[in-house]
Amino acid sequence: QTLAAGGLPPAIAKYVAEYNAVNDYDMARQTIYTALKIMVFLGLFLGVLMIFVVAPWLANSYLHKPLALVPLQIVGLITPFSVILGAFRGAFQGVYKMEYILYTRAIEQLFMILFATAFVLIGLSTVGALWGTVIGYSLAAFSSVYIFKVYMPKYIPKASPDFVFTTKQQLRLAGTLVKFSIPVIITAIAEMLIYNICTIVMGKFLTLDAVGFFAAADPIARLPLMISISVATTILPASSEAFKVKDIPTLQRYVNESYKYSLLFVVPMCVGLALFAVPTLRVLYFAKPEYVAGASALAILAIGMTFYSIFSISTSIVQGIGNPRIPMYILIFGSVTTGLLCWLLVPSMGIAGGALGTTIGCLLMMIPVVYFVFKLTKAKFQLLPVIKITLASLIMGIFALFIPKTALWLFPGIIACMIVYFFALILVKFFTKEDIASLRQLSSKFGPVSTIANKILNFVERIEFRNK
Repeated sequence: QTLAAGGLPPAIAKYVAEYNAVNDYDMARQTIYTALKIMVFLGLFLGVLMIFVVAPWLANSYLHKPLALVPLQIVGLITPFSVILGAFRGAFQGVYKMEYILYTRAIEQLFMILFATAFVLIGLSTVGALWGTVIGYSLAAFSSVYIFKVYMPKYIPKASPDFVFTTKQQLRLAGTLVKFSIPVIITAIAEMLIYNICTIVMGKFLTLDAVGFFAAADPIARLPLMISISVATTILPASSEAFKVKDIPTLQRYVNESYKYSLLFVVPMCVGLALFAVPTLRVLYFAKPEYVAGASALAILAIGMTFYSIFSISTSIVQGIGNPRIPMYILIFGSVTTGLLCWLLVPSMGIAGGALGTTIGCLLMMIPVVYFVFKLTKAKFQLLPVIKITLASLIMGIFALFIPKTALWLFPGIIACMIVYFFALILVKFFTKEDIASLRQLSSKFGPVSTIANKILNFVERIEFRNK
């Protein structure tokens, strides 16, 4: 699935954004169609490979668990739908219509959860859950085709009557897309290893129950990545467009603002998850109280996700300005390092060792890619906002230490921490007039919520700038 859908969507987003920047809509549309042909071929080929070759080898030779065969084969059925989704999401990303990506993700997740839950409840167990996943992806794929056909002509008009694109030109365009996407695909595979290498290593050393506890904690720890992935999705075409038209000041502003606003939300979320790991697992897995054993892994992984959030945003910037090989090399290094650390730490520390190995690996990846971002864009690193966000998160964390770590106190504790963090930001004078203006513009898109948001921003403005 990663091979089929991991590399070309960023390439689609990059070139669609660049062609749109110079009003070459015919080439923007042709980029989507050419990439879609490549991806459908890859999706079908690799799906068949997964079902008939990879799944039997994994189940019987590596894991020595024949029961895993059918679930792994069902995963292969997801791939053709996944690549269609990837192609059109790349197109939506290229014209900054992130809400279209959101719609397809909502359909994917909603129907995946509904059908997976229904199939599990009628007794189909893991196989039922995976069939629910297949249905979720397939419906999302159909929705992406519908959105593209009905709504995208507003942003990428239909082909000009005199537009002719020969087979030779199409092959040349395919070569350009593949050339850009190969390092991105390798990056995606390495990223997949970062996500899963702990589980693979644990399968060698630990019981299935222990692996299950880690697998239960891992997706919760990655919740803050929703923020960074959203920023990364937007920053790739934006940085491509600014770089294409040589608007370096705008590119530098994008760099600094993407780090600043993602850290503003990601850091307190990661700190909160680390401190409330036990009650979070108790609430989410109330029917399986033994899953609290994954709390140590959740607390450590949550900190690692701060580093990985910065890494994912940096990767999109570097790819957007035409340097996809840099994150590829860094991710290969990171995946190998993470694998080695997990191999060393898991036997002695269990799932906490796997989480620690992943966290250290994320830190070692973050440092070089951030260096390259500032080197290539010549943007100046703004240390002061980072210090202020860290201080505000520290104040919130100290306050959270005094909250009882029980299921009953989880939601009141989260609300209290949000309030403390908000006032801590005011205390350290984080907000500038530009921040308030940007946040007010953003809040205007949320309907009735914008009224409340404006009142809060007015309150901040009165406190922050009362003496100015």
